[in-house]
Amino acid sequence: MDIVDTHCHIISQDLAVYPRAPLGGKQSEWAASRPLDAEEMVARMDEAGIGQSVLVQATTAYGYDNSYVLASRRRWPERFVAVGTFDPLAPGAGARLADLVGEGGLAGVRLFTSGSTVPEQGQWFATPETYEFWRAAEELGVTVCLQMRLGAATKHLISVLVRFPGVRVLLDHMGYPDIASSPEEAGQEVASLAKNPGLHLKLTHRNLERLHDAGDKAADFLRPVVESFGSDRIAWGSNLPAAEQTLPELRELAETVLAGLPEQERADIFAGTARRLYPGLGVVQD
Repeated sequence: MDIVDTHCHIISQDLAVYPRAPLGGKQSEWAASRPLDAEEMVARMDEAGIGQSVLVQATTAYGYDNSYVLASRRRWPERFVAVGTFDPLAPGAGARLADLVGEGGLAGVRLFTSGSTVPEQGQWFATPETYEFWRAAEELGVTVCLQMRLGAATKHLISVLVRFPGVRVLLDHMGYPDIASSPEEAGQEVASLAKNPGLHLKLTHRNLERLHDAGDKAADFLRPVVESFGSDRIAWGSNLPAAEQTLPELRELAETVLAGLPEQERADIFAGTARRLYPGLGVVQD
């Protein structure tokens, strides 16, 4: 089975070459306690039967310094593409983005507006000061991973998608919908965003664990989301090593939760969508 992991993180053991510089000055608990370097990631992928992965910058370890994911991509070009954290508010965002992406560079960028070390949801990603960035991302065809929480910031996400309808946004962890409280209501909340054609969803263990716990009611979430977005706008990511499970366990979790979907939909979620969002991954791996 062709599998692409669209969301994993690596952290080097070499502090001299790759010093820690976490966004906000604070490392996340997982980055400090269970870092995983690129060599180890390749071994874990082999163990889990995963051919390729998208290295998403460990923002809570390196901030805007993307040098380690880029170096790892250059060392294993057949296994990795790299997504780096980007500051769209810094001067010259459009030109900087153009310099960073392309052959041998970043396959996409990540805006970190909320997370384990940034508890308050930022809304800066939709301010006029970011329009140069969004315009460039739209023109360059760059996939933008957006780490944010649905809720008060949803209207700002929609405003970006409406203003820049050609931009591709991949919503990390599906925006953390509250599946545990009500799979049905969470599914309706996410499904309502599907009218924005540039929006894609990243399905990770943060969603899958809640869906597994929901049992038969998981369908109340999955059915409207998959029907509204289509499986070709949903991609699986492990979130290793922020997730505490092993990579084979994370793969098994996803396969278990998604077992009821048709084969083609599962093929999209496990690899097809990723290959469309990140052409640098190439064609299907044998």
